Amino acid sequence: MRQIRDDPTRALLQAQGPLLGLIAVMVGIFVFQLLGEPGWDRHFMVIPGAVTESWHHLRGGEVSGLDLKGFGTLLSYAFLHADAEHILYNMLYLWVFAGLVAELLGHRWMLLVFFVTALTGGIFHTVLNADSFNPMLGASGAVLGFEGAYLGLAVRWQLPDPHIWPMARPVAPGQLALLGVVGVVIDYTSLMSHAPGNIAYGAHLGGFVGGLLLASLAAPKPRTARRRY
Repeated sequence: MRQIRDDPTRALLQAQGPLLGLIAVMVGIFVFQLLGEPGWDRHFMVIPGAVTESWHHLRGGEVSGLDLKGFGTLLSYAFLHADAEHILYNMLYLWVFAGLVAELLGHRWMLLVFFVTALTGGIFHTVLNADSFNPMLGASGAVLGFEGAYLGLAVRWQLPDPHIWPMARPVAPGQLALLGVVGVVIDYTSLMSHAPGNIAYGAHLGGFVGGLLLASLAAPKPRTARRRY
């Protein structure tokens, strides 16, 4: 009788294959940013002033293909990164929190949270910087979106201890949810104090709020969760 041995790599791909694919796409795009023609990626970054102008055109019934392309940057910016440190930290936190959402709700919800919170992050940043023509890029809005989504699930349901490779041991859901809260409080404080720097605090807040609302109002009960009494 043949003994079937566990294959950790196969198990990982089955559990988190779509998320690994999403991360691979972002890494591939970043490599192309490094090796491609300088400046090509600017066309896919969010430029709040340009999006605001396109919005005015849409309201006036004069929307063009260029305006539609501008609206598209509210999603495309999330696939671009400024440097190696930027993408490294974003992918690390994306792996943890998107992996948690995938474990609880499945891959379709994981992808839905990514695109919805990238959009809400881009919109929030644009609203707060409507007259700015400085470009914005990075997946951090969606990353905070997953943190907000996990907080929303943790408030609604009693979640199981997560097992996200390569964590050495399970981490209490409350501790991970608290990590997201601390991060968004720091972002809010920095935004209100007009802290200098090149961090898009508005995108972080927009992503977090989008994820929190999506999980609180629309997400189904995870199969492994229990109701709170």
